[in-house]
Amino acid sequence: MLKVIIGNRAYSSWSMRGWLAVKQSGEEFEELVVPMFDEDWEKRREGDEFAPSLGKVPILWDGNCVVWDSLAIIEFLADRCGKELYWPEDESACGMARSMAAEMHSGFANLRRELPMNVRKTFPFKPLSDEVRGEIERILQLWAQARARFGGTGGDFLFGQWCAVDIMYAPVVTRFITYSIPMPPFAELYMKAVLSHPHVNEWIDKAQDEPWVIEHYEHEPA
Repeated sequence: MLKVIIGNRAYSSWSMRGWLAVKQSGEEFEELVVPMFDEDWEKRREGDEFAPSLGKVPILWDGNCVVWDSLAIIEFLADRCGKELYWPEDESACGMARSMAAEMHSGFANLRRELPMNVRKTFPFKPLSDEVRGEIERILQLWAQARARFGGTGGDFLFGQWCAVDIMYAPVVTRFITYSIPMPPFAELYMKAVLSHPHVNEWIDKAQDEPWVIEHYEHEPA
């Protein structure tokens, strides 16, 4: 059976992506939640399960095979369970989806830093830095292009049906909700679809019951 190690559901955007990827596979799996930054965090990082990723989450175990990094987990599961579960069939759509997922994976550092994930909170809107505004504009541009070119193929997600690129952007959707970021109508519809997905619902519901609190993420940005 697959095993996935994740951090706090309330705060760990990368864990959310990895977990959503495993849920998309349809396979049964065991999950282990390790609370981040508590007094035992460094000890756990030194254990065998964490060694391959230098203490990062998520981590996917498949027998003796260990895969860390959310995008690597997506690709591993696409090879294992079928590309059609994770990427659009159309070649042009697939190329764009992969590019969008990779840009999410490597970019938007200001958004991550200034608007940390917390699916248990909603803060009133506050003015954003120029850097964050620029990154949000880029995300909306990508969403609009995907919806315009490929979103009319029978679904409400970026490429019609739920796929890996929606998994990669799902934590961004939760950030936009947490910080009450104003959205254009097309983005609001897309975000509603993401938040209504049963796997996203399950993640957010389970986050509400976690006992761990990281104070740094519990306060609205200055």
